[in-house]
Amino acid sequence: MIQTARLRLRPAVPEDLADLHDVFSHPSAMRFWSHETHTDLAQTQGTLDGMIASHSETGLELVIELDGKVIGKAGLWRMAEVGYILHPDHWGKGLAQEALQAVIDAAWTKHSDVTEITAEIDPRNSGSVKLLNRLGFVLSKTATRTLFIYDEWCDSAYYVLPRPKR
Repeated sequence: MIQTARLRLRPAVPEDLADLHDVFSHPSAMRFWSHETHTDLAQTQGTLDGMIASHSETGLELVIELDGKVIGKAGLWRMAEVGYILHPDHWGKGLAQEALQAVIDAAWTKHSDVTEITAEIDPRNSGSVKLLNRLGFVLSKTATRTLFIYDEWCDSAYYVLPRPKR
């Protein structure tokens, strides 16, 4: 568990299903995600199961709690790629940056062998571009037509954050 000034980040549990479904079924939250908006709880259950399994691998696949309610997720979903999503009701408040900075700091401490953290985003997602840049990530490459979602081909932008020098 990680406590920040406003947030609690903790491993996902089965009881998080409804709150996570609120996030993954929201069209704006999912606009630039790697799969389409969830239309039923079974889809979110699959994501939740994956988060729980991923946490056992990385130790840092976490839900984001604000005032006792899960409002998103942030963490390393594979070694060492960061992933994050936040319900749109909480955009523009610095919460994603607060959560990701905590995850990144924990990753450097927990995984001394990790030399860099990566992220893959849709380059049209200007909010994520700004967030990653603020956190020190740099664009390493782009690729076209990497995902077919919502009946359109989407591109990918790949970012990297090197381990800080001591």
